[in-house]
Amino acid sequence: MSASDENAYDVAVVGGGPAGLTTALYGARLGHETVLIDRGGGRAAMMADTHNVIGVTEETSGNEFLATAREQVASYGGDFERGFVESIDRIDDEEDGDDRFRLVAGDDEFTAERVVLATGFSDKRPDPPLPRTGKGLHYCLHCDAYMFVDEPVYVMGHGEAAAHVAMIMLNVTDDVDLLTRGAEPTWSDETAAQLEAHPIEVVHEEVSGVENDPDSGWLEALEFEDGTRREYRGGFPMYGSDYNTALAESLGCELTEDGRIDVDDHGRTSVDGVFAVGDVTPGHNQIPVAMGQGAKAGLAIHKEIREFPRSKETIARDGPVSEAEVPAISPELLATAVAHEGHAGGPRGSPSAEAAADDD
Repeated sequence: MSASDENAYDVAVVGGGPAGLTTALYGARLGHETVLIDRGGGRAAMMADTHNVIGVTEETSGNEFLATAREQVASYGGDFERGFVESIDRIDDEEDGDDRFRLVAGDDEFTAERVVLATGFSDKRPDPPLPRTGKGLHYCLHCDAYMFVDEPVYVMGHGEAAAHVAMIMLNVTDDVDLLTRGAEPTWSDETAAQLEAHPIEVVHEEVSGVENDPDSGWLEALEFEDGTRREYRGGFPMYGSDYNTALAESLGCELTEDGRIDVDDHGRTSVDGVFAVGDVTPGHNQIPVAMGQGAKAGLAIHKEIREFPRSKETIARDGPVSEAEVPAISPELLATAVAHEGHAGGPRGSPSAEAAADDD
């Protein structure tokens, strides 16, 4: 099955989190036919509240944040498809001889000049019993540490990351326990010496129960197999992450030592035409960081595939740019742009509609 003209795009973004949405926003707004393919869910969708994003208030949920972003992208002419991209491969474009990428998502097929992987990662969850996610179980230290200033906090885990996060939490509270849940610690001797020099209690007993406030649902305490009860307001499980790199690996993209997609400062991977942004790449797992990566990738893609300015070599070969060739923006995106509320002087009808009115 070959992709139809309706499913042929300049840019295809895989993943609908903040990074992918921002890339799609820049793609559509800079005049490129753009599709975002998203299977739904993701870490941002799990957020009960949004933190550390200027202009977005705390009470905004992750789903509300993402819905607003999708509306923005759609208002500029970006397309959305719900689906799971199973495969991506490079194909020859018979029309212009250039390589394109074919993306298959179930029964749907798309082609694009550039592909952006915004596939993110999944946190490894500890075994039950667990507090409620967002009301006692939190995965983003720099997003949520502020919530626990001067509150009793736990950190779950038995490795280097858990030990260091426990020590980091002492910056905001003086009551931090490190829960190994019966596992043998795997942190280094150096880290063990650091822990001993910080006022952190390492609790080895397994968790046997969870107590939540009946009204708010927030965590109140954890119960342990030795019969003890310890009060906590919340905490952080540190068991690692599973990066969604299957598509990148199938395309031959290089990975970092810790399993993320290796990219340059503008999201370019080791494979020409393939970009990656957001949590699947190295860096801080933060919404503003992801948005910045999406913006930089969108700008880099625009500079690679925009029609003008034509190079001196192309002009020497094909001659000057004719008036019939400009503007390069497609008729569909042009009509969307001039009717947009952000258009200069306010929205107006599309050129074709105005021409039809003049004929009347």
